Amino acid sequence: MSNSTNQPRATIRDGALKATIWKNPTEKGHFYSVDFSRTYKQGETYKDSHSYSGSEPLQLARLAHKAYDLIAEIRAAEKPEDNADTGAAQ
Repeated sequence: MSNSTNQPRATIRDGALKATIWKNPTEKGHFYSVDFSRTYKQGETYKDSHSYSGSEPLQLARLAHKAYDLIAEIRAAEKPEDNADTGAAQ
């Protein structure tokens, strides 16, 4: 969901895993999305993967919960008219 003109709203990490939170504008306001990835080093270059193994799916579940909570905090700090959706964090 990354866009060169759109900067992430927040990035949270748990070891090599990260959740990048994006604010996405629409005609009716905006919504949030989350991109999950695993950072690894190949030679001298850092790269991201969207493949997980071992206990990483459990870490990913914890990270998803943290991202959900952070989006709720971000929404609570915003003006109500800025939110397109009024349900749970997305």
